[in-house]
Amino acid sequence: MKVNTLPLVYSCSGCSSAAQLANALALRLTREGLAEMSCVAGVGGGVPALLGRARQPRPKITLDGCALGCARACLEREHIDVTVSVDLSRHGVRKRRDGSLIDPDEAERVWDAVIIPALAAANAGVSA
Repeated sequence: MKVNTLPLVYSCSGCSSAAQLANALALRLTREGLAEMSCVAGVGGGVPALLGRARQPRPKITLDGCALGCARACLEREHIDVTVSVDLSRHGVRKRRDGSLIDPDEAERVWDAVIIPALAAANAGVSA
């Protein structure tokens, strides 16, 4: 049986545009085979199978859209160490609750400037 060593990524998927961007970036990491997205709601809800996955000895990345840090808080509440925590608002992403779509230019900027370096830090085991 092959052991998966890809980082686990947990994202906010709340109602703001920033939250949806965090979710889209986590999906992209998974689609490109760079990380494995897992269910932060399952961790927060105490679902045994998802807690078991979260406790695997793999790097964990949280992607939050704002400073509330809900994805990070779900893991920390279960005493699961987060290797790299990203708050998109600290990187110029504005939280809009008006149903705005994700700006593709902003998504690409954040991917290059924030997500790829965060992934490298997680793979190196460096807390960020």
